[in-house]
Order: sequence, then C-alpha cells, then structure tokens
Amino acid sequence: MAGALLVAGTTSDAGKSVLVAGICRWLARRGVRVAPFKAQNMSNNSVVTLDGGEIGRAQAVQAAACGLEPSVRFNPVLLKPGGDRTSQVVVLGRAVGEVSALSYRERKAELFRTVLSTLDSLRGDHEVVVCEGAGSPTEINLRVNDIANMGLARAADLPVLVVGDIDRGGVFAHLFGTLALLDAADQALVTGFVVNKFRGDPALLEPGLRQLRALTGRPVYGVLPWREELWLDAEDSLSYTADGVIGRPLPPVGEQWLRVAVVRLPRISNATDVEALACEPGVSVRFVTEPSRVADADLVVLPGSKATVDDLAWLRETGLADAITAHARRGLPVLGICGGFQMLGVRVEDAVESRAGVVDGLGLLDVDVRFEADKTLGHPVGTAMGEPVTGYEIHHGRVVRHGGQDGLVVLSDGTGEGAVAGSVVGTHWHGLLENDGFRRAFLRWAAARADRDGFEPAADVDFAAARAAQLDLLGDLVADHLDTEALLGLLAHGAPSGLPFLPPGAPPLR
Repeated sequence: MAGALLVAGTTSDAGKSVLVAGICRWLARRGVRVAPFKAQNMSNNSVVTLDGGEIGRAQAVQAAACGLEPSVRFNPVLLKPGGDRTSQVVVLGRAVGEVSALSYRERKAELFRTVLSTLDSLRGDHEVVVCEGAGSPTEINLRVNDIANMGLARAADLPVLVVGDIDRGGVFAHLFGTLALLDAADQALVTGFVVNKFRGDPALLEPGLRQLRALTGRPVYGVLPWREELWLDAEDSLSYTADGVIGRPLPPVGEQWLRVAVVRLPRISNATDVEALACEPGVSVRFVTEPSRVADADLVVLPGSKATVDDLAWLRETGLADAITAHARRGLPVLGICGGFQMLGVRVEDAVESRAGVVDGLGLLDVDVRFEADKTLGHPVGTAMGEPVTGYEIHHGRVVRHGGQDGLVVLSDGTGEGAVAGSVVGTHWHGLLENDGFRRAFLRWAAARADRDGFEPAADVDFAAARAAQLDLLGDLVADHLDTEALLGLLAHGAPSGLPFLPPGAPPLR
C-alpha cells in the first residue's frame, strides 16, 4: 500500500485531529507503516521531539497512534500566537521569528517549499501519510496563500475528507457549504464527508445523509458517535466543557474531594499539563477566570503562557493575582508551570516576548527570570518528591537569580530545577504531572497543605495507559463506524475522476 489523504474540517475543532489519530491507529494495527502530517498548525500546545525540535501536541499524539516518536517532519510549520495579531513562527522545530498576519503572507512561498519537501520525504519513508488540515478549507480570504488545506491537497494531489461536528448543530449546511465555496479544481479532490460526535440513533440521521449525497454526489463515509471518554489531549483549552470542568471526574477513593482551579490565561500554553490530575478519582479540575473560583479551591495551578508578562498583567487586572496571593498566604498550595512559574517569581525581565523590560512578579517564589532570544528545548530527567520523573522544556525565560530554596526537581546531574517556598512550588517542566508516582506524592502533599485529610490518591491510575486506551478507542471508532474499504481505496487510487461540481464555487485561483 502507498498513499496519502487529507482530513479537512468544516470549522476549527470539528474533529480533524482525532479523526487523523483514529485513522492512524486503525492503519497501524493493520501493520501499515503510517505517519501523521500537519503542514501548518496554529497552537500554543506543543511538545519537544527527541532531536530537540518543537511541534504541535496534536501531531505528537497522532505519532503515538502510529507507534512513532514525535518528529519535526510531522509538523513543519508551527505558529504560536503571542497576541491577537502576532505569532512566533517555528519551522522544522526551530523558532525563526515573529510575524503578523499580513507579514506572514510574504513568507508563504518559502514555507510551502519546506512543507512539500517534508511531505515528500515522509511519503518516501512510510506506506501511508495521513494529513490534517487547519481550520476550514473554505476561508476564501486566505485561499490564495493556503499551504495547509486545499493548497496542500492540490500541490500533492491528495484526496480530501471533510469532517463536521454535528454536536454544534447545522452539520449538513456546514458540509454542503464547505464544498460549495471551493473552486472546481479544489472540489475535484473532495471525495466525501464524515459526521462527528453524533448522539442518538443513527437511523434518524440516514435521510439527511442520503440527501447530502444526492445534492453533492459524494458519500458520507461514516458517522462517529459521541464518546465521553474522549477528552485527553484537546487541541486547545476551548475544547473543554462549558463550565470549565476538565475530564470526567470519578468519585474519590477516600472521603473527600480535592478541588483544583487552573487559571485559564488568555494566552495559555500546554493546557494539557493538568489533564493527568483530572484522571485521578476524587480530583475535580476546572479552568477558572475570576477570583471567586480561586477562593473555593484547594490547589491553584498557574499553567504555561506564550505571553508571560501580558498574562501577568491580566492576572492583576482581573483580581486573580490578589486571589492567588491570598490563597498562598493562607498556606494553601499553588503550582506554577513554565510561564506560571515565572509569574510566581520576584521579577521578570523580558526584552523578547513583550519587550516590557523589568516587571514585578507575584513575589511568591524568590527567583528572578530573564527572557533570552534562544529558546530552551529539552527532555530532562531527574527525581521529584522522591520519585523518578521525566518531562520536557519549552521556554525563553531563564532563572538568573535563585533565593536558595530547594528546587522541586533534582536533575540527574544533582542540580535543582524549579523552586519551593512553603506551599508554593514552581517548575519549567511540562509533563511533570504525567509521572504517576510523582503525581500521587504531589497530590498527597497538596491535600495535606489544604487540610483535606480525607483525600487519598488512587494507587492504580496509569496515565500513559489511559492515553493509549483513548488512541485504541479512536482506532475502534474508525474500524466500526467508517467505510474503511472506501478509505483504503482512496489511499490506493486517490480521488475518483468525474466528481460533480457544486455551484456556486469560488472563482478560479489566479
């Protein structure tokens, strides 16, 4: 077998990432050498590859579905928004500068060459490459410079599936309209549709599926049912439930719950760090954006940020800074991760991201941080709270003064990383909470600080196994609910000829 296809979506968060992961898992279990690919991702959730590069977290999850380690080839262009109008550009794992939406257009031709050569190399090394689009393929204001959706499909001759989220409503209009706003050459590559997150009896949907085929001349390859278990590794923090709850909390092992408030920073990065906490029975984890939720919490987590100084200012503007400080002064636990750790310090000197110079931190940890142009990327190892730990680092900020406190993590060379001051701890490490032994020790420590003597961590939560189970579930959903023979046909032969044009279509590209 040899081939590739592109999964596009009617909207952001329609289900592209999970469908790609599911197809990859299904193929890998069949013995196919398969790899994921996303030409251009815009996300502040990222991971570090083994060779020290940076890619979107979704592509790392898709790599795991394939049984592969993350590689910069799976996501050659990563945009990390630092504000409403600017983003950091990461190319083949390395940050190469900042761009605005308009200035980015000037770099598209160069980046597209990188994208296509990277895809070619992957196709040479694997039997199948499953590509994920970005946003919607019918953002017609951006089509002329597109390198991630139909621009990629046209250049690489990829058959395209379009997935729509029925849970949002209007899925038939979304699917029909997505096709109808593409020009004729783009439409010729769109082979059919997938409906995602359906609740109820599929028979009720069947008349609509038949009409959609009659209207477009294209099949619906399947309807994926809603599954509550699928919540890990969300592409962005907006994917969580409306009331901010992360995961599906299970009843406590002991007599008490532990309530965790994760501050939803405007430019939050690697929000998935806290998902391991939400896998624990009796741990209620929710995102918060106002001070009263902090007052009700046992543990407060300040997560990573792509704009530490700007998000620190937002904490002060909203009253959250005072609420976090009061929480800590009552002796209740606070955990800062990466940018959140930097905010907890005494001073932040930033001439890189915000260019604000020296600003005051929250003063809860006796450290000073200076931002450097070069980004720290790595996979450190060590011990924390007596447990072996691994993690990964992605940050411009460096600790330049340490008040002599014990570090949260003891590195393999015997030095410390992070800081501890009473009930406040901080670390630059992402993924630290995914270490099962450390997570249990940390939760016992936090519960003791919060006077939750009736809380007890479960002894058998295996976070890596939970993630693997979700990937297996995605593979099962593809195998059980999609027309897999049709998918194999697309991979073997590409888009069929003679697919009908659906008016009005967009004007041809010039």
